[in-house]
Amino acid sequence: MNSSARNTARLLGAGARALLVLTVLCGVLYPLAVTGVAQGLFPHRANGSEVKEAGEVVGSSLIGQRYDLPLKKGQETPEPDLKWFQPRPSNGLGSNSVNTQYKLILSGATNRSGDNEELIKWVKDAKAAVIKDNSTPGYRVPASAVPPDAVTSSGSGLDPDISPAYAQLQVHRVAERNQLSVQQVEKLVKDHTQQRVLGFVGEPRVNVLALNVALRELIG
Repeated sequence: MNSSARNTARLLGAGARALLVLTVLCGVLYPLAVTGVAQGLFPHRANGSEVKEAGEVVGSSLIGQRYDLPLKKGQETPEPDLKWFQPRPSNGLGSNSVNTQYKLILSGATNRSGDNEELIKWVKDAKAAVIKDNSTPGYRVPASAVPPDAVTSSGSGLDPDISPAYAQLQVHRVAERNQLSVQQVEKLVKDHTQQRVLGFVGEPRVNVLALNVALRELIG
């Protein structure tokens, strides 16, 4: 074997050893270490921030869900199940047939400008629906009480939270539909309102999935 062939063989051997070492370090040991630390210190987050009800996973606190009635014959868009608190509108970039609780599959904003005619129509239609759906025989939702998050989708299209104002707007309707008192439902909203992180980061918010899980427990 000449010197050129020997050098080539040495280089190939060194390359193979480097590949093996890096594979073990980066492909086996490092992922195991990261997984172990995550499971040891942050198991809830590491497992997808799962929300459980009666011991079963019903969703993630990081991804919004819709609460709709089954599609009727001839319907393309399901009607909201007004027994439950409703999330933000979910206008997005695509849909799927796997997660029927939330049909968006591509996270992202609709990117309509403020003067876009289609967006203006969406907002007007959504506002009228919010007022109609949440008004009860003894309570009418004033148009001025409808907050922005009740009529617009989030930047991701998958926002799991709503504002305390939107949650409060739904209290009378939820109470009536579930034969609860307004005070009971108001307390539920108050108990599930999360404040700003560290007192100044973000906005107060209510996680819709957690709120509806608690509502289901309350109505028994």
